[in-house]
Amino acid sequence: MRTLVVIHSLKMGGMERVAVNLADAFAEEGHDSHLLACRNQPNDLQPADSEVKLHHFDQLQALLKSVIGIPVFLLSRLLLGVILPKSHFMWVGWLNGWLLKRHIRKLERRYGRFDRIVFRGLGTFKYFWSFRDDRNVYVLENVIHYDRPLWQKKLEWKLVFDNRHLACVSSGVLESAREAFEKGHVQPKSLRVITNPCPVEQIQALAQEKDPDIPSDRYIVNVARLVPQKGHALLLEAFARARIPHQLVIVGEGPLRHELEEKARSLGIANRVLFAGKRTNPYPWMQRADLFVLASEYEGLGIVLTEALACGTPILSTDSRGGVRFVFQGELEQYLTPGTPEGLARGLEETIGKLPIEVRPEWLEAFRGKTVVDAFLD
Repeated sequence: MRTLVVIHSLKMGGMERVAVNLADAFAEEGHDSHLLACRNQPNDLQPADSEVKLHHFDQLQALLKSVIGIPVFLLSRLLLGVILPKSHFMWVGWLNGWLLKRHIRKLERRYGRFDRIVFRGLGTFKYFWSFRDDRNVYVLENVIHYDRPLWQKKLEWKLVFDNRHLACVSSGVLESAREAFEKGHVQPKSLRVITNPCPVEQIQALAQEKDPDIPSDRYIVNVARLVPQKGHALLLEAFARARIPHQLVIVGEGPLRHELEEKARSLGIANRVLFAGKRTNPYPWMQRADLFVLASEYEGLGIVLTEALACGTPILSTDSRGGVRFVFQGELEQYLTPGTPEGLARGLEETIGKLPIEVRPEWLEAFRGKTVVDAFLD
């Protein structure tokens, strides 16, 4: 089949990595795979499979170059978006959707008709809400947020979810969507769980690369953006309480870095915490660690958990809202902890005490590329 994965951008991020992984998985299973990025930004990420055809569509440039794009954009930014905060996508989405549809038709004249078009993430497809096609599958990467008045959220849900084929990355995201859709009287065409692919062999190969910055001492690792959702403050508090001999390595960058470094100093653990910053290839850091730990407030799935398992590293996580339980099934469920400093500290001590822990191949079976590809093409 001929497939197209649409993503907002190819900056370094979990959702973006998954979009590239999915395009790679389609190609690896023998399909004619295409990937479309909708922002004119430096590409931190590239498909690993040379058969994936990468395309770019600069949505802002296309909007401003259209006949009525500039007045629509200005009216939205200067008036309508001020009257109704966070509504910019509503006013430009009807035109953006038409422009994207026209661009996809241009691609199809060259390559042939796409059998399946997959939009990854709400931030991607809500700006193209007017583009409707029965071939489209819209992937919900995270739980539904109530960050605006309910009447405004209901309007948003109607525009972007109603009468569409929706796929949720975990059962936790599915439950969140069902709850929201009941409140908003939204009726999707279909609603199911299709999880994220984890390119196990590719990750294992990347994990063999040498990085001289990796500590030689024993450490536990967290890989995440330094933002409130990822719960680094909780992780630091738990690490300060836990009686373990390890260093804590945090791989990632973000606006909270200075605040978190100051917190580590105030807790008296600055000499045991390494802020490693953003890494293009975090997998050698995962593989060398004794344990991967996640302390997020919520996660759609937590793709870094499956990536850590692919590196052969045991995982531990707070039992947060969303999809981490989709990863921690069966015997892995014992490595979920309460989302408190005391609970996570106890989990760290108990898990470190059980090392070494054998990572079993079957823990990743649901996240294999073929499983996910077959679900999208079913």
